[in-house]
Amino acid sequence: MLDIFSLAGQTALVTGGARGIGRAIAIGLAEAGADIVLVLRDTSQTQTKSMIEAMGRKCWTYAADLRNVQAVSNIIATVTAEHNFQILVNVAGIQRRVAAQDFPQEVYDEVLQVNLGATFALCRDAGRYWLEQGIAGRIINTASLASFQGAINMAAYSASKGGVNQLTKALSNEWASRGIRVNAIAPGYIATDMNVDTRTNADTTYYDSITTRIPQGRWGNPDEFKGPAIFLASQASSYVTGETVVVDGGWMAR
Repeated sequence: MLDIFSLAGQTALVTGGARGIGRAIAIGLAEAGADIVLVLRDTSQTQTKSMIEAMGRKCWTYAADLRNVQAVSNIIATVTAEHNFQILVNVAGIQRRVAAQDFPQEVYDEVLQVNLGATFALCRDAGRYWLEQGIAGRIINTASLASFQGAINMAAYSASKGGVNQLTKALSNEWASRGIRVNAIAPGYIATDMNVDTRTNADTTYYDSITTRIPQGRWGNPDEFKGPAIFLASQASSYVTGETVVVDGGWMAR
């Protein structure tokens, strides 16, 4: 039974793998047998690569700033010139908290480019490559609770993650019959570097208001994304496509 979760002989391209959820997913896929291609803004961040190689898997890094449209457009061609890959995991993302009436256009554009524009471009280019090569590819995008709920002071982030949710469905509808499965994972409140201030602030009012609303009574941790990612990347989910798997401790069910 465990064989259907194996990723032996597979290669996964992962963005945002330097830390947090992205690192956990990259390591989880490697633990399941995959070699890993990391696309990082700063390739001097070598901890994830070292951890993957320490378990006997191969790991290659490529530098790209996802804020740069031209840089994003070159990623898949650059990688496929040297490696075949069968799995694409789009994790890299940013958020900016600004009241909607004061949201600068350039900040809005930056968030949409990194979270949605780059995700679309990588999906498009990977999909084209797989269709040309006859590869049964798998895409895992990163959605959010903000894909379903409008987050206060996060208009750009909410718009981008709502877009990721619908993009996942649209691409699945186009490609499912051609052997490419497209799904997404929507994290809830997860303890990462991005929210350490919220979790360690002396005034715990905001943190407590979130935690008490989570049915499991706690924030998640990045390692809890290994299982969902392996499931969606492997044959264990062979009849699952166009779905957004919510990993939130029960938040959306409440």
